[in-house]
Amino acid sequence: MGAELLQFLVSGLTVGAVYALVALGFTLIYNASDVVNFAQGEFVMLGGMVTVFAVAAGLALPLAAALAILVAVAVGLLLHRLAIEPARGASAVTLIIITIGASIFLRGVAQIVFDKQFHQLPAFSGSDPILLAGAAILPQSFWVLGGAVLVFLGLFVFLEKTLLGKAVLATAANRLAARLVGVDTSFVLALSFGLSAAIGALAGILITPITLTSFDVGTMLALKGFAAAMLGGMGSPLGAVVGGLLLGLLESFAAGTISSAYKDAVAFVVILAVLFTMPQGLFGRRSVERV
Repeated sequence: MGAELLQFLVSGLTVGAVYALVALGFTLIYNASDVVNFAQGEFVMLGGMVTVFAVAAGLALPLAAALAILVAVAVGLLLHRLAIEPARGASAVTLIIITIGASIFLRGVAQIVFDKQFHQLPAFSGSDPILLAGAAILPQSFWVLGGAVLVFLGLFVFLEKTLLGKAVLATAANRLAARLVGVDTSFVLALSFGLSAAIGALAGILITPITLTSFDVGTMLALKGFAAAMLGGMGSPLGAVVGGLLLGLLESFAAGTISSAYKDAVAFVVILAVLFTMPQGLFGRRSVERV
């Protein structure tokens, strides 16, 4: 039983790390612009699909991954410039509908540019499982968890220790005040979209050797990343990480102890539970409050 629990734990943390990265993308954009970007899952899809096809075309995996991140960042910047920026001042519902429309558009383009098949990347450091206390752990799981930790630490250092990061925090706290003291808020918003796209693409690259990818994987990932962000507290980077890991663990243990048929329902139950019992999430009270 101990081995089973450890298996569920590692599996939950691995998937939860991906949800945490998606939730971090939601948080970055929400903090800078109050936009809930439901196209965030498509950045994950682009990361996986572009890497798969670039590797198939003969590029080395590191170059293919770098290309995928650049493509996702370009798409993120275009989304901001062509869809979000022209709608500045629109209601929250309008902006959400715009991002949902962008998500549908990106899925359609991906279906044409790529294909409708499922694809997999080779594992970064072999596919032979590592036996730990009776549980079989894929080496790729350590890449996913390590990548999530590095992204969170890098984001923390960027926001807390750099001038540009402080400009992002200032824009998040009060956009008008930030503009009055000389912060280029349009650049900060574009930067937030670019960073969230890069984080999403990295998540897609790291998880594709385990879960496969296709043109339509972004929809469910966006919903689960949104559930994770809400659980942790929309607007809180720490909350995004904790919410993602908790959601992954809940999903893994629900699939292992009840039935895998209910795995995807966990995210929706979490969204409803958070809305009804603690709308601010676990860490959202201080972070979401606007000054």
